[in-house]
Amino acid sequence: MDNELSPLDPIETPTELVWLDRTADILDNKFRLPGTDFRFGVDAVMGLIPYVGDIMTVVIGGGMIITMYRKGASGKLVMKMLSNVALDAMVGTIPLLGDIFDFRYRSHRRNVNLMKEHYEEGKHRGSAWGVILLILALIMLLFVLIFYGVGALIHWVVS
Repeated sequence: MDNELSPLDPIETPTELVWLDRTADILDNKFRLPGTDFRFGVDAVMGLIPYVGDIMTVVIGGGMIITMYRKGASGKLVMKMLSNVALDAMVGTIPLLGDIFDFRYRSHRRNVNLMKEHYEEGKHRGSAWGVILLILALIMLLFVLIFYGVGALIHWVVS
């Protein structure tokens, strides 16, 4: 066995994982509703400010993902983490439903848990190219459908 550190070696990651874990707790679990076990964080509170709160949590989530990527997160793991933040951001923009969703979804905690699984159990390894190509194909299909729809609308208006 060689002497190189692998991504699973605890020597290389504790500072970043501690920072990420604390940040996720502040964003997703910092406060407890008195008399209950219901916890929520700054993310849910910021989400009550339309759009601004959602943008702030996306920026913070993106910073967390960049940190995880720099510490060896695989492409597959990064795609999973990006999808958590994107889902939180998209649903978060819907009035009322987004606020309720923000109190329950906890995307930052999910991402830190994914990263811990990656380091501690070796999960979520691999490439994201399959997912990226699928997304690109769906975007191209969407554009084709839009152009077809616009063409059909123009044809209908002209005739």
